[in-house]
Amino acid sequence: MKHILFFILFFAAVSVSAQTEFGTKFKPIPAPKFSTKKKTPIPQVKDPQAETADIPGIKTPNVFDNTTITQKSKFQIGQEKSKFSMSTENDFANPGDQYVAKMEKDLDKALRDAGLKEGRGTLVKKNISLGDFKTKSEYFIVKFRDFGAIDGDLVKVSSNDKVIQDHLLLDSNFKDVRINLANGFNKLDFEALNIGSLGGNTAEIRVYDDKGQLITNDYWDNLAAGFKASIIVTKEE
Repeated sequence: MKHILFFILFFAAVSVSAQTEFGTKFKPIPAPKFSTKKKTPIPQVKDPQAETADIPGIKTPNVFDNTTITQKSKFQIGQEKSKFSMSTENDFANPGDQYVAKMEKDLDKALRDAGLKEGRGTLVKKNISLGDFKTKSEYFIVKFRDFGAIDGDLVKVSSNDKVIQDHLLLDSNFKDVRINLANGFNKLDFEALNIGSLGGNTAEIRVYDDKGQLITNDYWDNLAAGFKASIIVTKEE
């Protein structure tokens, strides 16, 4: 009985000692510290229609306006050719118009060079020989006209220094002058009495025999006043 009581007391003492030692070594876990910072507020949900009203509209890109994809032509219809031009010319104008003036100038020069048009160019200051001929014709028919612009060209017609027509005014239609031929030597002279208002004298002359055959012809390319064309005719019996 004594032994049982001893063991009970012994275990009680050990139990108390163990609790005391555990109590001295036990360290309580501190409570977690909470931050005093403000919590991030939950974003408020806006009206979807109000949000879409603030978003800028999306514009579909035009590939024709994007110079990195398609370079713009400098010759678009209706586009002004140059911002520095003082004229209102645009691309609706005929591109060939810029060459018209030069072509007309070249054509005028070619016509004057060929004796088909008069102008204020260099006047021809020399007499012209239309050749020497023999014939049995009783007379010659000489036709005159102004092949250039009708500007008042005048011609004098003579045979062996005898005046046949003193002032023959030329126009676009031929005018006939009959010249009777003397036996033997005949010298026919056609003199430019003036120059027209647009340039030198531009007479066209055609000489026919009494059978209507062409003997000779000539074009005056701006012949100066006072100069003439002559033909020598020997009439045979």
